[in-house]
Amino acid sequence: MLGRRGLTYESWHYHHQIKSYIDLVKAVPDTVIILDHFGTPLGVGPYEGKQDEIFQEWKKDIAELAKCDNVYAKLDGMAMPDNGFGWHLRSVPPTSDEFVNAQKEYYLHAIECFGPDRCMFESNYPVDKLSISYRVLWNGFKKIVAEFSEDEKDMMFSGTATRIYSL
Repeated sequence: MLGRRGLTYESWHYHHQIKSYIDLVKAVPDTVIILDHFGTPLGVGPYEGKQDEIFQEWKKDIAELAKCDNVYAKLDGMAMPDNGFGWHLRSVPPTSDEFVNAQKEYYLHAIECFGPDRCMFESNYPVDKLSISYRVLWNGFKKIVAEFSEDEKDMMFSGTATRIYSL
């Protein structure tokens, strides 16, 4: 019904749910679907200490999900405590370089799979405020895509969102 009405469906879920999400996406090919928070690769609870293993699984699932042309990716939410980087426990928040070093691979993989025309940077404030400052987060985003063309950066920082949300 959403697709027929020109509306989008936005979803936040965890990395271990991406395969089910792909089934949903394939069932509604005429609906624009927006993946929030990278499908949150968890790093807490039973997933603590398994970051490398989870990253490998997540990469495969994201690549498969990106084959569905009706899915767009919001590039955000990786500073949440759920991801297991532990920045919210530190007395000093991470710098933009620390952020980039820890998470660049996630961002570049999603951009490679979806393409800049299907990716949107956004903050996840106020939740990310627990771990990183707003300015540092956005500086990190800019550093991650510094090598991209101006047109590609324009798509990821505003163009894709403007188009998808009819702004």
